[in-house]
Amino acid sequence: MSHRTMSKTNCCTYWDRLQGEYEQLQETHRLYLQKLEEISQLQDKCSSSISIQHERLKEVHQMITGKIKATPSAFVEMETFLPKKNGLYLRLILGNVNVTLLSKQAKLAYKDEYEKFKLYLTVLLLLLSVVCYFFVTYRVLDAILNFLLLWFYCTLTVRESILISNGSRIKGWWVFHRYISAFLSGVMLTWPDGSQYRTFRNQFLAYSFYQSFVQCLQCYYQSGCLYRLRSLGERHNLDLTVEGFQSWMWKGLTFLLPFIFFGHFWQFFNSLSLFKMARDPDCKEWQVLMCALCFLVLFMGNFFTTVAVVHQKFKNGNQRLKRL
Repeated sequence: MSHRTMSKTNCCTYWDRLQGEYEQLQETHRLYLQKLEEISQLQDKCSSSISIQHERLKEVHQMITGKIKATPSAFVEMETFLPKKNGLYLRLILGNVNVTLLSKQAKLAYKDEYEKFKLYLTVLLLLLSVVCYFFVTYRVLDAILNFLLLWFYCTLTVRESILISNGSRIKGWWVFHRYISAFLSGVMLTWPDGSQYRTFRNQFLAYSFYQSFVQCLQCYYQSGCLYRLRSLGERHNLDLTVEGFQSWMWKGLTFLLPFIFFGHFWQFFNSLSLFKMARDPDCKEWQVLMCALCFLVLFMGNFFTTVAVVHQKFKNGNQRLKRL
């Protein structure tokens, strides 16, 4: 048999083997699609059953209130693993794309990636604020900083909306805070270079550096709390903030509180400074008044929310002491 004939025979054998592997791949893919269809049917069945149970619970709520207190929370936990319609914000941004993560491992991986993203961007913003304050006075670099802040907060709104869709308990002011911060960054980005901007520039850069520093401390504190709580099985994987503090958490929080409150009052100081600038007859830039209002809203929301958290901590502590 010639060398050419042997090569042809080897090619045919190799082709036959590839054909066999391809047929196996087709069968595997068919099974995969079948399982996906089965999962989709199970999801629809679970969602339908939960909806029916919700309706039935409403009907009997007045009759056996004490027996069903724990049931609705169990349904909420079940629903976090089932596809559901996106909220208005996600529908505007992503459409009706399914963002439900279907396993605890996937949820935890997404949450950890979110925390890393937030920490890395915060460190980058801190360094850029230092560069702009001490070394460079170009408006272009200031614009890059403000653009990064805008992109950072806009991205957080999307990522946190996905977390909420997957069972995260972030809500209330903490959701609204991201939108206000993104709007403020956008206004700062459009503020033209001039005497008014130069007057406020260093104050804002110092504030940005300080806020990034405090956010780094908060990321470190939160990651430590959530890691310990998850290890103990006492907290949901997607919690972003700790609502019910335990005794060992209070030590870290009391260390952070002075830094947090100082940052809140710095926001109030920024607001007062900008309102004073806006009263100047020579001030023709709308960004001054708009930034003043944004800083005032941020101060009020952050301050009263933090006070409420601290009050709740003392209230829970007193209740535990009474039980003892």
